[in-house]
Amino acid sequence: MVDRTLIDELKQLVVTALRIEDFDPRDIKDDEPLFGDEGLGLDSVDALELVVHIEQQYGIQIEDEEVGRTAFASITALAEFIAAKQA
Repeated sequence: MVDRTLIDELKQLVVTALRIEDFDPRDIKDDEPLFGDEGLGLDSVDALELVVHIEQQYGIQIEDEEVGRTAFASITALAEFIAAKQA
C-alpha cells in the first residue's frame, strides 16, 4: 500500500510542474492513466517536465524511457516507483 501523503504530493506536483493551476489535484484519480486519450492526456513534453521535477524533489533517477513509461502509468504507479527507489 502506497502512502496517501505521497500520492497527494504527486498530484500537486503534476499540477504545479505542468502549470495547470486551474486544475484541482484532487480531480486526478489515483489509477487514471497520465498519458493518452483515456487519462490526463499528457504528452512527451509533459513527461520531460515531470521527470526533472520528480528527480529533483525525490532524489531518484528515472533511468530510461521504458522505466519511465512504467513509472508514469498512473499516480499510484509513480508513488510505488518512488517508494521502491527510496527504500
